[in-house]
Amino acid sequence: MRVPGGVKHGRRRRKVLQRTKGFQGKRRSCYRIAKQSVFKAQRHMYVSRKLEKRTMRRLWMVRIGAAAKGHGLSYSAFMGGLHKAGVGLNRKMLADIAQRDPQAFSQVVTVAREMRRA
Repeated sequence: MRVPGGVKHGRRRRKVLQRTKGFQGKRRSCYRIAKQSVFKAQRHMYVSRKLEKRTMRRLWMVRIGAAAKGHGLSYSAFMGGLHKAGVGLNRKMLADIAQRDPQAFSQVVTVAREMRRA
């Protein structure tokens, strides 16, 4: 005997159609098309989370490079000096320091410059 799956069937469809809030036309109301749209949107969301991390890292590197140039050092020379000195600040923190506290950043630059010479 066949068991009708009406409740499960409806819940599955409702879940997909609820995710299409804000979509236009049949992408919001027609289940077959909505299912494809939701799948593609979720794939874009996954990829975008990775891209955002990459973009932020590039932004931090540009900010650090600009601040280091102001002190007469290139980005690579600055980061190389910090690496030799064993300074454990990551790019996010360095960019934040460069933007918010220029005096502290100049001290970090001094440390990097000293280690480059040594």
